[in-house]
Amino acid sequence: MTTSDRLDVPADRHEASPETPGAAAVDVVAANRKVVRKATVAGAVGSFVEWYDYGIYGLLVTYLAINIMGEADAGNLFLTNVGFLVSFVARPFGSVICGYLGDKIGRKGLLATLLVLISAATAAIGLIPSHAVIGVAAPALLVLLRVLQGFSAGGEVAGAMSFVGEYAPDSRRNCMMSFIAVGSFVALMFGSAFSAVLITTLGDASMTSWAWRVPFLLAVPLGYVGFYIRRQLEETPHFKALREQNTVARNPLREAFTSRRHLKAIALTIFLPALNGPGYYLLFVYMPTYLKTSLGAHNFSMLRALTVTSFSLVAIVICIPLMARLSDRIGRKPVLAGSAVASAAVSYPMFRLITTGDFGLACVGTVVLAIAFSGHAAVVHTMLAEMFPTTVRYSAYSIGFSVSTIIFGGSAPLVMTELIQSTGSNLVPAYASVITALITLVTVAFLRETKGQPLAAR
Repeated sequence: MTTSDRLDVPADRHEASPETPGAAAVDVVAANRKVVRKATVAGAVGSFVEWYDYGIYGLLVTYLAINIMGEADAGNLFLTNVGFLVSFVARPFGSVICGYLGDKIGRKGLLATLLVLISAATAAIGLIPSHAVIGVAAPALLVLLRVLQGFSAGGEVAGAMSFVGEYAPDSRRNCMMSFIAVGSFVALMFGSAFSAVLITTLGDASMTSWAWRVPFLLAVPLGYVGFYIRRQLEETPHFKALREQNTVARNPLREAFTSRRHLKAIALTIFLPALNGPGYYLLFVYMPTYLKTSLGAHNFSMLRALTVTSFSLVAIVICIPLMARLSDRIGRKPVLAGSAVASAAVSYPMFRLITTGDFGLACVGTVVLAIAFSGHAAVVHTMLAEMFPTTVRYSAYSIGFSVSTIIFGGSAPLVMTELIQSTGSNLVPAYASVITALITLVTVAFLRETKGQPLAAR
């Protein structure tokens, strides 16, 4: 790629390089650390709201099954997990439309709107009348709202990462972007803690009756805060530069799908995050349900299961910034490869500890798994954002990652539940983790190192 294809945002200077085409457009604002911090906070808060919305669904799936489906038997738990999957099936539609708009009109306004849609859909789930009141209309409304969530989230992840990445200096891009990932895990931690407090203070009966709605309704003030913060920022300097140079793609989707370079990158975007499925959706979203239903309620009440998950969330929140800084020093590929190898190596022995049913051993197992996965969680989205030029970054990145999430992520709770029941083995998640870690490891071999390099413009 030639120099003319790039717009440099200086890493540690307060003026753009005069040798860089379009340097006047990528001006002092791009390098201003205060602005970069604001953009990072906006991305992290938005990520918190989005993944809080997704996280509490997995944490409260049993109560949803009782109230929305009518009963928490195996069949209704299956259908409730289908409701979880539905939102991921809707993601590619959101990624296509939102990605197109984001690459055409900009990132800022669209991301603020998406946050409102996600929060509104989540709050509305908390208002659905029970199955006893409206019958099959209850699960129908749940599916409809999950579709809206998935559509919105399909444009949110890549947009938020692109937004922060296009503000961040080259030498610290991964560090800045990693706080979006931190926001997602803090959201799960908050959801777990909040749910645990409700269960402890109100009891299982109250949770089943009405209190399960409270975490969903909390999405309203959280969404407002995220919307307000995002509305205060300007458009990213990289996209502003494209607009000023009149080089915004006329049809970013056509440009993405007619270029061999972009198609290859999209394919890598599908397979590189394979480990994300077991790493995120099994270890953190599905884990409380796994501990309670697969290992037996006599070993793990929902409160104890949420406590186990909380320990692993603390571990990964601490490790992600450290792994991101390491990536900014030694490169993206070594950290991604190291995390994949570590995850493959520890998955089976750690799940053996978890399946003993012992609380302390389960905590050790999930914490070790979280530490092994942290390198992937810290780096993968930065790598994906750096693979595409600004003209198609939002579109191509969001489409590839949405497809990956359907294959390896959204289906994970449903597939794991069915495989555990059909095989009788509680170690199915361990095998899934090893397989996806190997897929990620193989994909890393096809990547080009992007550490410290300026983002491509087109």
